[in-house]
Amino acid sequence: MPAGQNVIPQEEVAEKRRPRALALLVALRPQQWVKNLFVGAPLLFAKSLFAPGEARRAAAAVGIFCLIASAVYLWNDLVDLEKDRVHPRKRRRPIAAGELPVPMARVLAASLASFGLAFAWVLAGSFALAAGGYLMLNVAYSLRLKRVPYLDVLAIASGFLLRVVAGALAIEVHASPYLLLCTALLACFVGFGKRAHELASAGERGAAQRSVLALYRPGHLRVALYLTGAATVVAYVAYTLSEHTRTFFHTTKMVWTVPAIIFGMGRFLVLVSQRPRAESPTEELLRDPLFMANLGLWVAAVIGIIYFAH
Repeated sequence: MPAGQNVIPQEEVAEKRRPRALALLVALRPQQWVKNLFVGAPLLFAKSLFAPGEARRAAAAVGIFCLIASAVYLWNDLVDLEKDRVHPRKRRRPIAAGELPVPMARVLAASLASFGLAFAWVLAGSFALAAGGYLMLNVAYSLRLKRVPYLDVLAIASGFLLRVVAGALAIEVHASPYLLLCTALLACFVGFGKRAHELASAGERGAAQRSVLALYRPGHLRVALYLTGAATVVAYVAYTLSEHTRTFFHTTKMVWTVPAIIFGMGRFLVLVSQRPRAESPTEELLRDPLFMANLGLWVAAVIGIIYFAH
């Protein structure tokens, strides 16, 4: 083992063992399921939020992606088992801590992926293809793409794009190019922010915890972060002012939601730079009262403008 990699003894990792059922739940990472709300984004922007049939299909699609996402998290933890055991926080994950046996995790990951794809096929063949593409992308990410700088972030952004495309296919609507563009840019912005946060918090241990960090430079990451952030705002403003938006929603008021987007992205930058001890800046966002209040206001404003402000 290379010098400087201080592996935490297994007995120390598992000093305070969680019950098996709780360890299993933690390994599925239900707190990350919120990302799958992107699957439901086409429902909102297609003006179908209150259409019972489409809403049920969208809810089923979100649930299916939660199954597949949990399979991906288990798979990723199995691939990263040794690196997680030297990470100051990830070593407490159930598989790395020895709370969830490796054979059980393998069976569970395969089962969740199989059930997810089977349910996806029942919902719609085209949706199943998008869900399968998402699964294969994440397998490729775990095996190779996450070790290639910048391509790793593009892979993450592609995963969010596939969520939106899959959501549109599930309810049989066309995904707006603006929705896809804003999703891709926002996902890149968040991805570069996560890498900048990891690089700052890991220090010299970065390569041991995530090998791609050795290939990133803080200055380059900051440039990528601010460029994608600015591009996201510009794309969203263009969307709110576009002829398509004015015609489809019969209003020009969507531009009123721009300040909430700017505030939310600014808040993310604050958390990335000021909370280096956090495991993930995205998880910090979900615990941040200011961000969550702003997100709630944005959602309420969008619903109000799209469905009621004519």
